[in-house]
Amino acid sequence: MRVTKFTHSCLRIEGTGVLVVDPGEFSESSALDGADAVLITHEHADHLDVAAVTAAVARRPDLRIFTHEAVLPLLADVASATTAVAAGQEFEAAGYRVRAFGGQHAIIHPYVPVFANLGFLVDDGAGNLYHPGDSFVAPDVEVETLFVPLNAPWATIAESLEFVRGIRPGQAFALHDGLINERGSAIYGKHLETFSETKFRQVAPGTPLD
Repeated sequence: MRVTKFTHSCLRIEGTGVLVVDPGEFSESSALDGADAVLITHEHADHLDVAAVTAAVARRPDLRIFTHEAVLPLLADVASATTAVAAGQEFEAAGYRVRAFGGQHAIIHPYVPVFANLGFLVDDGAGNLYHPGDSFVAPDVEVETLFVPLNAPWATIAESLEFVRGIRPGQAFALHDGLINERGSAIYGKHLETFSETKFRQVAPGTPLD
């Protein structure tokens, strides 16, 4: 599968079909062009641009959306295209095998409400990738390509490091990196490059990954 990283937490996966993960308001709407299916980890706007997803369904009525049931009210206008999935569930999307993990967003603070969140493992039969959404939930299978949150109100670089070191993927790429400036990104990235014991890279939006 060919993967392109868009701004912040959005991925576009091409191969058996076109699968887009977390097309949020920070990412380019072009990520949805020609999409066959969309995975949405949770309801926050940096992971779900409701207007862009709704427009994508209007352009392509057979597009299918998979997300946690907590997100369904936001997608009421495209309810017929949307399927609720739960942690532990396996399903097919755009020709890929997908398994959902987790169920809960990482804790921001005891005063902040807890949200639902699903991580998605996408497998094309030749390899896999894991997008955790806003969590550090690790899948219980071997991961070839891991997307690791770089910066968030709910995350520290120590947690990001432990996430990668615990999973030990074949390679890792920065995710959730739209909230940090270039200086901070370079510092965080250097820690992951040096201490994660994994080949780690940060890439510019629109970059195809190898």
